[in-house]
Amino acid sequence: MTALTKYSRLESPGIWRPDPDAQRQDVIVSFGDASLVISDRNGRALSHWSLAAVVRINRGERPALYTPSADGSETLEIDDATMIEAIETVRGAILKSRPRRGRLRLLLVGGTVAVALAAAALWLPGALMRHTLAVVPDPTRAEIGTALFQAIGRVTGSPCRSARGDQALARLHARLLAPDKGGLLVVPEGVSNTILLPGGIMLLNRSLVEDHESPDVAAGYILAEATRQESIDPLRPVLEAAGPIATLRLLTTGHLPEDVLKKHAETLTTAAPTPVAEDRLLARFAAAGVSSTPYAYALDVTGEATLPLIEADPMRGGGARKPVLEDGDWVALQGICGN
Repeated sequence: MTALTKYSRLESPGIWRPDPDAQRQDVIVSFGDASLVISDRNGRALSHWSLAAVVRINRGERPALYTPSADGSETLEIDDATMIEAIETVRGAILKSRPRRGRLRLLLVGGTVAVALAAAALWLPGALMRHTLAVVPDPTRAEIGTALFQAIGRVTGSPCRSARGDQALARLHARLLAPDKGGLLVVPEGVSNTILLPGGIMLLNRSLVEDHESPDVAAGYILAEATRQESIDPLRPVLEAAGPIATLRLLTTGHLPEDVLKKHAETLTTAAPTPVAEDRLLARFAAAGVSSTPYAYALDVTGEATLPLIEADPMRGGGARKPVLEDGDWVALQGICGN
């Protein structure tokens, strides 16, 4: 999937309708590693679609008509040939499960390097792991994340969607994380709190938005998961579970065995999250301008086990700070999964 690098930061005009009864709007569509970002003419995010779930309604017709999922109420009309090609290329990669030759040719200097790397893999699995993590490009990471997302979906169910809820998620993602990479999805079950997949897709359990009075708790879990990624590349556990032979296969074909991905998906939904150093987490809260106290009490209602996060809350001194979400967006996000 290295060919997708040519679509980096691709944008095109489109026509978006949040639901069948709403008025159509002229928008700008931005193509990311694992998502489509739909914005108005002023650059304000209106919706955030995961490329893993996008469905084309009118196959073979122009302009192309897309929806964020099989049961989605939003529609997006695109007439730009390059943007359609980019989306269809990703959709085709998702639907294909068999290996394809040459998908990571740009990663190898030539046949001699590949042979040398294969020999080294038999004796130096640690070196192979480091090399793979260094050279696998973002589009391939996004493809692996998409495959894991589909496997996890058998446990979590389809992600929750609503027009206003999707807009709120897009704004929450832009507020806390890199707005041009990955995205946030709320799932009904199967995830204890958060899971970050290769490529930047982060899954949130619906309880994080439904069981708390403010968005600060959900923001805390998102920031903690993002901080965890700084020390643990999300691709590393996948490769550790896959083993050196499958890792070498990824290097040479851009493909990981389907059974490896399914098994790792099961691990992701049951494994306890790795602890995050409190000083690094507090620095992340400070940079985002988010209070750490609500998150601390969500972890431990007594506050005893999370006292450092409460006492060293970067927002404890008061003063003006940007809210995590506006009230209207928070209400919409709390209802994204419906009844």
